[in-house]
Amino acid sequence: MSGDKLTWNADARGLKVAIVVARFNSEITERLLAGAIEALRQAGADANQAAVVRVPGAFELPLAAKVLTENHDAVVALGAVVRGDTPHFDYVAGEAARGIMKVSIETSKPIAFGVLTTETMQQAVERAGGTSTAEPFGDLTMNKGFDAANTAIEMAVLLRRLRSGA
Repeated sequence: MSGDKLTWNADARGLKVAIVVARFNSEITERLLAGAIEALRQAGADANQAAVVRVPGAFELPLAAKVLTENHDAVVALGAVVRGDTPHFDYVAGEAARGIMKVSIETSKPIAFGVLTTETMQQAVERAGGTSTAEPFGDLTMNKGFDAANTAIEMAVLLRRLRSGA
């Protein structure tokens, strides 16, 4: 790490990466998806070959991620849960996080947690690349979908190396 910026060591060549994205809050999740696809492209993956699966909301991400681990080296889970006036936020955000971690541990496959959990829609916009419309993913330094895809790639490469005894 340099300063407070994370330096990625992501090389996706030869990896099969899947992305599962929640449709709820799609104005945010589609930008996260665009950032994730850009990360795959920059890391040398054929981004057109990445499996993209859409689910209704963040609560459904773990189940789809589990199925995707059967044929993929890594999964990127993307969603956006914005706090409202009821405790629904706490249940959805907590169970999505818990479910994704459980699936990752059970399958020994990296599932990157790209689920935004924000107080406001404006915070979600900022974490999905901000208000820049120059690119579909906005500012990559602010796009958490980009970060999540890089995390998935780096962990898949690390696990491959660990398993090979290197």
